[in-house]
Amino acid sequence: MNAAVRAVVRMGIYTGAKVYFIYEGYQGLVDGGSNIVEAKWDCVSSILQVGGTIIGSARCKAFRSREGRLKAACNLARLGITNLCVIGGDGSLTGANLFRKEWSGLLEELARNGDIDNDTVQKYSYLNVVGMVGSIDNDFCGTDMTIGTDSALHRIIEVVDAIMTTA
Repeated sequence: MNAAVRAVVRMGIYTGAKVYFIYEGYQGLVDGGSNIVEAKWDCVSSILQVGGTIIGSARCKAFRSREGRLKAACNLARLGITNLCVIGGDGSLTGANLFRKEWSGLLEELARNGDIDNDTVQKYSYLNVVGMVGSIDNDFCGTDMTIGTDSALHRIIEVVDAIMTTA
């Protein structure tokens, strides 16, 4: 996961984009505030060997509801973020696709509620989503190897080798 995070951050910065970390996944997207932080080049130095992901992950019940996605859309629109790279499994990628489909309607609802202005709705009317399959199951159609599978298999081999040595 960290290799993917690093690649996204560095390529984004290289192309001139402003890149953000969203800590704890969809939970951070819904909560906003200090969970959404601009990422710099050096933020992803020396993370390749670290397990898991430096930005964390969390299941988010709130994001499964329209109200939760409305809060997430408000947090993104206020920061001018209209591009998401989501790394995850079936639930994460399904949620990202639903969020993308609902995006313009969410912004219109936020404008009606007075949370954002109509200029913001027009300026950020489209949400782009890139999905990266992160799953140790390696069960996604069209993928040869998902992010996490190779690491999981190598850990299994290391443990089996260690057991064989001590046995």
